[in-house]
Amino acid sequence: MTSQSQGIHQLLQAEKRAKDKLEEAKKRKAKRLRQAKEEAMAEIDQYRMQRDQEFRQKHAKCPKYSSSRLWPRRAVEQIMGSQSNISEEIEVQTLEKIKELNGSYNKSMESVINQLLSIVCDVKPEIHANYRIAN
Repeated sequence: MTSQSQGIHQLLQAEKRAKDKLEEAKKRKAKRLRQAKEEAMAEIDQYRMQRDQEFRQKHAKCPKYSSSRLWPRRAVEQIMGSQSNISEEIEVQTLEKIKELNGSYNKSMESVINQLLSIVCDVKPEIHANYRIAN
């Protein structure tokens, strides 16, 4: 009986050690995640400061707005680019392409219809080259 209770006691101790190891691993993982998050935030802040510094350098190069503290939207768009300008350019290009395609359609529509009608309506019956007359 004592050997069984010793075996059970050993199993319980092994289970407790395994549980402790799992808890330690979870704590280490949480610590690593927290550390990675802090490093990522520091990297983001560094990148943000770098971009802000680049913006301020471009700001200083623009003589028209270098003395003012507040920038007009147009100046910011000139330096950094504008999403609306890009979308407007795409819209203009699209409309030009549509006009071009409509012009091409109107120009060649009649000749294409005439070609189709002539092919369909002008049937020329011929005997196929592989046809053999059976005697």
